Amino acid sequence: MHIRIGYEIEISCEAAIPMLLAMSTHTEFAGRIIGSDNVRTSRDQTVEQYIDLYGNKISRIVAQPGVTTVWSDCVAEVDGEPDHVPWNAVQHAVEDLPPETLRYLVASRYCDSDELINFAWQQFGHLTNGCARVMAICDFVHNNTTFGYKFARTTKTATDVLGEKTGVCRDFAHLSVALCRAMNIPARYASGYLGDIGVPDTGFDDFCAWFEVYIGGQWHTFDARYNTPRIGRVLMVRGADAADVAMMTSFGNYRMNSFRVWSEELPDGQSDADLLAMLEHRHVGRPQPIPVPTFVMGATAR
Repeated sequence: MHIRIGYEIEISCEAAIPMLLAMSTHTEFAGRIIGSDNVRTSRDQTVEQYIDLYGNKISRIVAQPGVTTVWSDCVAEVDGEPDHVPWNAVQHAVEDLPPETLRYLVASRYCDSDELINFAWQQFGHLTNGCARVMAICDFVHNNTTFGYKFARTTKTATDVLGEKTGVCRDFAHLSVALCRAMNIPARYASGYLGDIGVPDTGFDDFCAWFEVYIGGQWHTFDARYNTPRIGRVLMVRGADAADVAMMTSFGNYRMNSFRVWSEELPDGQSDADLLAMLEHRHVGRPQPIPVPTFVMGATAR
């Protein structure tokens, strides 16, 4: 399956603003990229890229005074299958976990699992460990949290989500991650493209957050926001929580003028040459609501 993915974000600032952009596909994305997923800008400027400790590709730019458009447009080739559900995967004893998973057992800025231990064990302690327990956590978060962009704020923790029962996709992921960690299940935050493929059209595309857990000897994808296996997920970033993977981190003030994302299934049977020719023409998409910033460092960030 071929999916055209990309974004176009216009910002303006009064002074030169250094920015870190986590807006390329992850180094461990399982599919194939046709074209370039690198961050590009409307200005003639250097875009420096590095890999952070989570394997995320980070691009560093200095947005100059005035208007700058940041964009990317490429095609991702994926298997076209829904998310795999590891029904028989078991939970590992802490002493048996690989060392590299242990950092995903402890509390982090937005996933304050240490505050949720008693609640989690009362709610899920009686369940069979492994996949069944993770699925129960997904069901709980999905059924007890109301989605809405108006509920987003940069300081919202997993405990806040549990108490307020509202949030955006990152809040669903944070609460799920925190509850899994409270149950001694390694869990990490993830985000990327997830278009309306195999589901009703919502009217616009956006980036989406989900989470991954380590059970049955490997990492698996779960999504409490939609709570059903989805097709066409394209991984961009991973981390302990959203503080590690803000898509736009600025060290100064800027204004976001416009924002749009696309993640669209393409017709079958097209060659790489056909797809590259298509990418010669800039994508024309639907306008989208300007998102609430999701992490602040220096000044503001997406």
